[in-house]
Amino acid sequence: MKVLKVPARTIAVFVLPCLLLYVCLVFVPILVSVYTGLLKWDGLTASTFIGLGNFKDMFFNDPVFWPSVRRTLLYAVASMIEIPLCLFMAILLNRYLRRGNILVSIYFTPVILSVVIIGQLWKTVYNPTSMGGMLNGVLVSLGLDSWTHNWLTEPKIAMFALYFVSLWQYFGYHLLIQYTGVQNIPDELYEAAKIDGADGFKADRYITLPLIVPIFKISIVLAFIGSLQAFDLVMVMTGGGPAHATDVISTHMYTSSFGSFKYGYGSAIATFLVVVCLVFTGFINTIFNRMERKFN
Repeated sequence: MKVLKVPARTIAVFVLPCLLLYVCLVFVPILVSVYTGLLKWDGLTASTFIGLGNFKDMFFNDPVFWPSVRRTLLYAVASMIEIPLCLFMAILLNRYLRRGNILVSIYFTPVILSVVIIGQLWKTVYNPTSMGGMLNGVLVSLGLDSWTHNWLTEPKIAMFALYFVSLWQYFGYHLLIQYTGVQNIPDELYEAAKIDGADGFKADRYITLPLIVPIFKISIVLAFIGSLQAFDLVMVMTGGGPAHATDVISTHMYTSSFGSFKYGYGSAIATFLVVVCLVFTGFINTIFNRMERKFN
């Protein structure tokens, strides 16, 4: 086989435009946000440089910030709960259904729907009984009146209601990723394992799980980092209420920037969110890299 040797300069010429575009769209806005976080600025009048003043207020003087961080991290952790279930379903679909991709496509439908549609749909489901809420209506019909709630207006329950909607929305997304990963494992490996007496879930333990680790990592990273940036679903369903009970980092940043016209402070929150995403991405990659080395 002849290997085509391409000069480094030629590679640089083709890579450079994409690299410049990536830098302009990703790194430059981050740097601008970091700089803006050092300013006291309302977005209209002249800005004043205050150094780390916004960060000091954010960490020590903002009663909404740390609760929103806690809810965001819980949101991110909750988003990963369904991924092992998705892997288990992917294994079953690949093993027992000839056309499991049809069922996977059905599960994927909520992913392609607009968040506004999903939010309005579930707001209707969560409505009080007096407003025809389906969930409360089902509970009443089953004689479980004491289980009914104002799901989106009770501070202790509202966030968990959002967790469930997010899990429902992205279940098909992670199922598709896991199903694709399982399908790409060569059948020859399972046939050889079957000859050696390893079949069914025993084969999954020694073949599927080790080989699916890189794909599993992708789902974990996407779920965790995506949930850290959760914004649209929260804004559509609760707007961060009641009384900031469902505020996450992104909604608090939005409210501070565009509601209170504290653009400098909002940029400081955005900078904090970027750092958290980078730290947890590195942490997750480190864990899974160790797992891959262990299995290999």
